[in-house]
Amino acid sequence: MFPKARLDTLSDGIYSVAMTRLVLDVRLPDDFHPQDGNELLRGLIALWPKFLPYVLSFGVLGLRWLANIQIRTRAEFVSREYTSWWLFYLLLITCVPFTTMVVGRYGHFAPAIWLYAGHTLLIAAVGLRLILITPHLEQGEHLRERQLSAVLLMGLSVLAIALSFVHPRLALWVLVLNFAAPLVHRWRRPASVPD
Repeated sequence: MFPKARLDTLSDGIYSVAMTRLVLDVRLPDDFHPQDGNELLRGLIALWPKFLPYVLSFGVLGLRWLANIQIRTRAEFVSREYTSWWLFYLLLITCVPFTTMVVGRYGHFAPAIWLYAGHTLLIAAVGLRLILITPHLEQGEHLRERQLSAVLLMGLSVLAIALSFVHPRLALWVLVLNFAAPLVHRWRRPASVPD
């Protein structure tokens, strides 16, 4: 048996490092030396293809982290199976900066979309597996929200992969719909229930 608090601490650290590393690929080229403000502005605007995947990945990681902390369990210790799945999940989280870099640089090619969307699909699937094996899981709306957000991410990932066969540049935008999940939860929730 392993202390769940230690896994939670490790998770927070990995999420914070992965989310910070995302921005490292959003930078002006080293050989970029603008001569005036207009050139600098054009250079900054040229970063747009890298900035969208950064914001998207930061949002995906942020929503996954929020979903994870919503899960409530009375267990102070977890099994080796749970710990192994959780470490695999964290491995996937640490790879997000890499897949973000690939899609930021080569998002106009379908394989970059396959890699990125396949990765988000796997993160969501493993997250659902973790729900199934979480000991002493407390039931409630928080659990349904986590499951719904994971299923939404999986569905959008599959849709992005399918769309990439037709229009790779548009496919990444499908994953932006993932940000609608919190809005849907708020809209569905009665006004008397606090966040």
